[in-house]
Amino acid sequence: MDRPTHQVEYEQMLLSRHVLSHRRGRSEDSVMERSAYVLLSRIRIQGPMSISELSDAFGLDASTLNRQTAAAMRTGLVERIPDPEGGMARKFRITDKGARLLDEERDVITRALDKVMAEWSDDDITDFAAYLRRFNTSIEHLDGRPWPRP
Repeated sequence: MDRPTHQVEYEQMLLSRHVLSHRRGRSEDSVMERSAYVLLSRIRIQGPMSISELSDAFGLDASTLNRQTAAAMRTGLVERIPDPEGGMARKFRITDKGARLLDEERDVITRALDKVMAEWSDDDITDFAAYLRRFNTSIEHLDGRPWPRP
């Protein structure tokens, strides 16, 4: 570990281990699959999106997104609507149920983070969030897929 990026790599690996350790992408208290959580979070920020737009946003192939959106539709988290701007492609919009469950999932995650960071100062948490944002936006810049932020 002779370079600082080696330390970042190691800690990032450990962080991803915590996320991936949940059975089938869900924590014990979660109300939705991780893929649905990310999908709904993006649609909530950006508004209705087509499969093509989702594919561009996530860097995933259309078949993967068709499976994810079909599962989200079956559980009532999203609905398919005509393009509000008159385009040909149908778009996916978050439903009231999807918005409610997304808020519940975000609360579960926030409560877990509150426990993890219980002994951290507010300044430390704010600084950590700023570094995470900087890290993520650097990745997004290199990848060419910026994530809209509220």
